[in-house]
Amino acid sequence: MRASSRRVRLGAAALAAGAAALLFLALLPGPERRVYAGSTPAASQSPADEQEYASPLEILLSPDGTRLYVLCQQSEDVRVLDTGSYEVIGTVAVGRVPRGMALSRAGDRLFVTNSWDDTVSVIDTRTLTVAATWPVGLEPSGVVEDAAGKHVFVANRISSDIAVLDARTGAEEKRLLAGRGASYLTLSPDGARVYATHIYPNLPPLRTGLENRTPPESEITVIDARSSEVVDRIPLHSIAGVFHLAVSANGRLGVVAEFHPKNLVPLAHLEHGGAFAYTLTLFGADVGKPVEIPLDELDRYASQPFGVAIAPDGSRLYVTLGGSESVLAVDVPRLLRFIHTRPRPESGSFAQDLSASGNYGSARIPVGHNPRGLALSGDGHKLFVANRLDDTISVIDTSTLRVATTIALAGPKTVSALRRGEQTFYSAHYSFQGQISCSSCHIDSTFDALTWNLEPNGFGRDIVDNKLLEDIKDTAPYKWNGGNPNVPTECGPRTEKYFWRSENYDARTLTDLAFYVLSLPSRPNRWRQPSGELTAAQERGKSLFERTADKFGNPIPLENRCNNCHSGPKGTNQKLFDVGTRKTTDNPGPLKSAPLTNIALTAPYLHDGSARTLEEIWTIYNPEDKHGRTNDLTKDELNDLIEYLRTR
Repeated sequence: MRASSRRVRLGAAALAAGAAALLFLALLPGPERRVYAGSTPAASQSPADEQEYASPLEILLSPDGTRLYVLCQQSEDVRVLDTGSYEVIGTVAVGRVPRGMALSRAGDRLFVTNSWDDTVSVIDTRTLTVAATWPVGLEPSGVVEDAAGKHVFVANRISSDIAVLDARTGAEEKRLLAGRGASYLTLSPDGARVYATHIYPNLPPLRTGLENRTPPESEITVIDARSSEVVDRIPLHSIAGVFHLAVSANGRLGVVAEFHPKNLVPLAHLEHGGAFAYTLTLFGADVGKPVEIPLDELDRYASQPFGVAIAPDGSRLYVTLGGSESVLAVDVPRLLRFIHTRPRPESGSFAQDLSASGNYGSARIPVGHNPRGLALSGDGHKLFVANRLDDTISVIDTSTLRVATTIALAGPKTVSALRRGEQTFYSAHYSFQGQISCSSCHIDSTFDALTWNLEPNGFGRDIVDNKLLEDIKDTAPYKWNGGNPNVPTECGPRTEKYFWRSENYDARTLTDLAFYVLSLPSRPNRWRQPSGELTAAQERGKSLFERTADKFGNPIPLENRCNNCHSGPKGTNQKLFDVGTRKTTDNPGPLKSAPLTNIALTAPYLHDGSARTLEEIWTIYNPEDKHGRTNDLTKDELNDLIEYLRTR
């Protein structure tokens, strides 16, 4: 049984215990028709199968346009549909939690990244079988083959690099440094460039005080496909969260979907423009110097742009809005006219102008829950959209900008409490003007690597680091100051008051949301050996973590021992302490002992994100030895301690 299925079935058991009602998906109204692709009647499904959702994430068309490849993340397979009938003609099982896919130029092979297996599945599209499985880097996400068929490029999210593989054997030839959380790759139409984006901002400069907080910085990493070398890094100022990128057929316009967080001001000012601007950055010959343009409108936001596609004739571009549950159509000639006829801000960004999108937005097309990947037919007449959280594909007629057909993928036709909670987590409809959802800050149900001024304590006060959501069950209380006793309080009244600016959750919605948050598992820890044994360095680090006396024989008080505050299976005793890390801008009081789950992934560190690395926690921010007795350790010993912490 795969990991994702295990998580969902545990949810089914809890649902039965709670005697929650099941909801049936309704047929969409209007002239649209609904097609079921390989589905079976709900009555014939077993209770276990009812929880095995497909969760389509990405979608591709074959070069000849006869096949639709749908990457289903939760069922961990690729479903192949005939584009004439929308019937499933094959299903290919892949690895754990697949995240990206790409076709070879000839269309004879389909590459699928398996993010929890650290592998790439190579599917023979003639036989619809896995012909090879290649090991790659840590948490592979995006993938693309070059035009010559010589190399396959793979974006590794945890190691923040691009692996260059031999396209025939899968042997790795080199690694290229990318942005933090490298995730999505695009090959230019002429095959000359590979563009890489990343979901977490690059680490900021060393901070000497909260007055030195700087906007996030991201980039588009540009790779020469022939030499496999990085030839440019296009800066994306004030951006954190960069997703799919598209290039026009003539190569003159590039477009990337992104989040523009406003994390340097108090979230209490949400009514003055919002915690995020949702934007595109345009680059290429048609625009000259890169320029950022907003997708948001004056009275509603374009929450969480993800997928991007440009019409073959360059007349329109389409963007999936995961939080707004819609697809935005943008008129490209009008967009270019707007850019070239308005004085361009010195920053190169129009993001603060909420009236801008009225000059180029054509339509907002409602689709299913959490739309992600999209693909245009060769003639540009059909747009296929993967709706991740209702297991459907929307087929949009681009001449009318309406959904003409909805393809329902095989799977349960009921919505469990766990699924409802996940839909709530990703939907921005609960917030004022549809601005944000939980997933705006917790990208892919994890974190965003940003620090925020969340509550109304004044400008520059109480800066807090956004924490990882994985495996937080049984780690209450929540918040850095321990102010929320449980997840329903954290996700309910606090979230509605400070984030949503509205109270829209009923009791069942909040219960389902908390159920989902508490169900999130921890991804595999890449620093643990398969045998479970520790390396020599990790063993030495463990001894330091558990020591009761320093190197000079002086006893370490219980409250200052690492394994006292960070005890238990998740590395927290769930109590509050003063470890000497509060700043003059913080409110008084102790802080919660943070869990250590997958701590290697979650920089920056400390309650305010002031430490960029684990090492800085002790070399810079522990001068009085309040945060563990560490000033007697050598650099090598501190490295050993960090090696052990990475295994938690």
